[in-house]
Amino acid sequence: MPAVSYAFDAPNNLGGACPSQCRPVDLVHLANQTMGDKNLESEVLQMFARQARKALSDIGGADPAAVAAVAHRLKGAASSVGAFKVSAAAERLEGKADDAGLQASVAAAVVEAENFILKLCR
Repeated sequence: MPAVSYAFDAPNNLGGACPSQCRPVDLVHLANQTMGDKNLESEVLQMFARQARKALSDIGGADPAAVAAVAHRLKGAASSVGAFKVSAAAERLEGKADDAGLQASVAAAVVEAENFILKLCR
């Protein structure tokens, strides 16, 4: 009888994260957002890359309130395209906008996502 219970147990594969979520942009999430339209995916990613780069320039030298506002916008934009590392970094920065280390973390996440997007859109 134990074989029957094993046959219906859920597989034990919770140790690893979904491969799409390990990338700078979760392509499964993006495909769901764009209904699988590859041209739209490319357009949305390129728009996000431009917006993220602008956000980095807006963060540089801004007062904490402005940094928090830019981080909030970046968090939302990143979440919508599946750039969850950027979104998480921006969320941390939004909470502590005067932290230079968090600003550097956002910049690093944006550059990583940007490079990934450039490779995809070649």
